[in-house]
Amino acid sequence: MSRYSQGKFADFATEVSRPVALQIGSSYQSVGVKWYGEGVHVHETRQGHEFDADRFEIRAHDLIYNDMWARMGSVAIVPKELSGAVASSHFPTFQLNRGIIEPRYLHWFFKTPAFWQECENASRGTTGRNQIKRRVFLAIPIPLPPLTEQRRIVTRIEQLATQIHEARTLRHQTLEEAEALCRAIVATSNEVMPTPMRDLVTLRPPDVSVQASETYQFAGVYCFGRGVFRSQTRNGMDFAYPRLTRLRTGNFVYPKLMAWEGAFGVVPPECNGCVVSTEFPVFEVDEDKVLPEVLDIYFRTPAVWPEVAAQSTGTNVRRRRLNPQDFLAYKIPLPPRTTQLLLREVRSNVGALKRLQTETAAELDALLPAILDRAFKGDL
Repeated sequence: MSRYSQGKFADFATEVSRPVALQIGSSYQSVGVKWYGEGVHVHETRQGHEFDADRFEIRAHDLIYNDMWARMGSVAIVPKELSGAVASSHFPTFQLNRGIIEPRYLHWFFKTPAFWQECENASRGTTGRNQIKRRVFLAIPIPLPPLTEQRRIVTRIEQLATQIHEARTLRHQTLEEAEALCRAIVATSNEVMPTPMRDLVTLRPPDVSVQASETYQFAGVYCFGRGVFRSQTRNGMDFAYPRLTRLRTGNFVYPKLMAWEGAFGVVPPECNGCVVSTEFPVFEVDEDKVLPEVLDIYFRTPAVWPEVAAQSTGTNVRRRRLNPQDFLAYKIPLPPRTTQLLLREVRSNVGALKRLQTETAAELDALLPAILDRAFKGDL
């Protein structure tokens, strides 16, 4: 319960309609409103004659909502950069009395679960599409402290939001720097030996016979060096591959079609036992010669991808395929064993850092909702 006096949107919002005479040969940005208070965005840009219905101008600091999806928090304040854009009739627009309400106060209020619930309540019992009518929206309650207090709340929220953003940025930079350190260990090693992949890995044959009645947990490989991941679960009757390959931790795998975009990876423990189709060559790594960590770091390096792409076959760039025999002929600069063991140690520490960040991510994500809850209750 908020200690602030309660108002309603009708206290400070007046509906406005600014019809636009759409001109042939002129282009217009038509907007949408994202769910859960995520703001106004450009939905499409069209020539005037391409619109199939009337459009209405929106201006900076207007309040706008999507009457089809307001129940999902599709409500926002128009930012300055979208002033002059247009919206359809499904986006009721309101001019604010800024002597009563601070637009940034509303911006943050629209991000609260309490407001989303009020919108959900307002949508019940209306049309089959759960549209929120104007009069119903204007009756939604809102904590309405004096303007000076609203501005104090906004300042405090934005100070804390900035700190949260900085913490997220620092986490991201820390991981990027750790990965860069791992790449540097491999790239700057002395006494490297150009070694064909066939001397380091062995292609595994498919070892799973597909049964229509069985369920299979697939894995995939992200492009741009982002590694192996658990994908969808599928029934044997839902795909045509008669054979699959079951992954084991430490295997090396890539998709033939997307290898040129850096889709390589070493199988992590969480993907042990997953399966891939025959479009994904799977290799057993000879750890007496090369540690999986070396291959993982080397093939995640952006500078390597064009070299591998040169091994791929096909004239259409986006349809090039890296066949296993071509991959096995590719030579990597193999570092000495001492460097490989150093890399393993560093990667182990990086892994521990990632696990710690994963454990704390939920706490960081929960901070802003908790701050907003306190702010609009009058406890911030």
